Amino acid sequence: MTTTVPARARAERASAPRPRRSRVPFKGAIATLLAPFAVLFLLFYVLPIIFAIGQSLLVVRREGTFGKAELVFGGLAQYALVFQDEAFWTSMLRMLTFGVVQVPVMLGLALVFALLLDSPLLKGKRFFRLAFFVPYAVPGVIAAIMWGSLFSPNLSPFTALTKNVDFLGADLVLWSIANVVTWVYVGYNMLIIYSSLLSIPSEIYEAARLDGAGQFRIAWSIKIPLVRPAIVMTAIFSIIGTLQLLAEPQVFRSFSSAVTSTFTPNMTVYATASIPNANLAAAFSVVLAVTTFVLSFGFMKWMQKKGNA
Repeated sequence: MTTTVPARARAERASAPRPRRSRVPFKGAIATLLAPFAVLFLLFYVLPIIFAIGQSLLVVRREGTFGKAELVFGGLAQYALVFQDEAFWTSMLRMLTFGVVQVPVMLGLALVFALLLDSPLLKGKRFFRLAFFVPYAVPGVIAAIMWGSLFSPNLSPFTALTKNVDFLGADLVLWSIANVVTWVYVGYNMLIIYSSLLSIPSEIYEAARLDGAGQFRIAWSIKIPLVRPAIVMTAIFSIIGTLQLLAEPQVFRSFSSAVTSTFTPNMTVYATASIPNANLAAAFSVVLAVTTFVLSFGFMKWMQKKGNA
C-alpha cells in the first residue's frame, strides 16, 4: 500500500521559506583558529617593524662632552648616515653579485633533481629523495663549520688541493660561502618544485606520450612550464635569503680574514648594533628591508609580465 501526497501540499511545502542557518558560529570558529597566528604575527612581526622604524628616527644628543645622553627625534639623520656608509653599500653590491650567480645555480640544480625524482626512469627514488633533502636538515652554522674546515689548508683532509687553491682568500671566499648555501638549500627548493610536479594530472603525460613525446620533451614542454609558479616562488625566497645572509659568513670569519664585520648587510647591522648604535642599526635594517621588498616584488612583477607576454 502506498500513500500519495497531494500536489497542492507538495507545492506549499516546496514554496515554504527554509530557516536560515546562522553563520556566526562558523565565523567564530575561524576567528578562534586564526587568533594564535594573528597574535604572534602582531607581536613578533608587525610590532618589531614599527619599533625599528621608530628607533631609526631617533638620535643620541649630549649636553657637552660628558653630558647625559638622551634620545631625541632626529628625523632622517640616521638615514643620511646610511646612504653615506660605503661599507654597507659595498656589502649590498657583494650580495647582489652573490645572488645573480648562486640563485640560478641552486634553483637549476633543484629543478634537475625534482625532474629526476618525477621521472619514471630513476630507480631508488626514496633513497635519492632523502639524499637530496638531508643537507637541509643540517643547521647552517654546522654546515658552515664543516665546509670551512674542509676549505682550510690546516684542517682539511684534502691538503693537496687546499694548499694550491685558496678557497678562503679574498677572491674565492664569497663563492666558498655560495657553495655552502647551495649545498644546504638545494633540497629545500627541490621539495617545493617536486610537490608541484606531483600535482600535475597524469592524463597530460599520457596524452603527450600518445603524441610520441619522450621523457625529455615532456619535461621541457610540459613539466617545466607547469611548475613555473613554484620556481618563481623559490626564486623570491632565495632573493630574500640572499640579502639576509648572516650565519654562514659569520662562521667563515673564524676561518678567513677576508670576511670582515661588514661582509654582508646583515653583518653590518649586527656590527653597528654591537658598538652599540642601535638607532643607526635600525636605519640599516629598514633600508635593507625596503631594498629586499623592492627586489623581490619587482622580480615577481617582471615574471608575471613575462608570463603574460
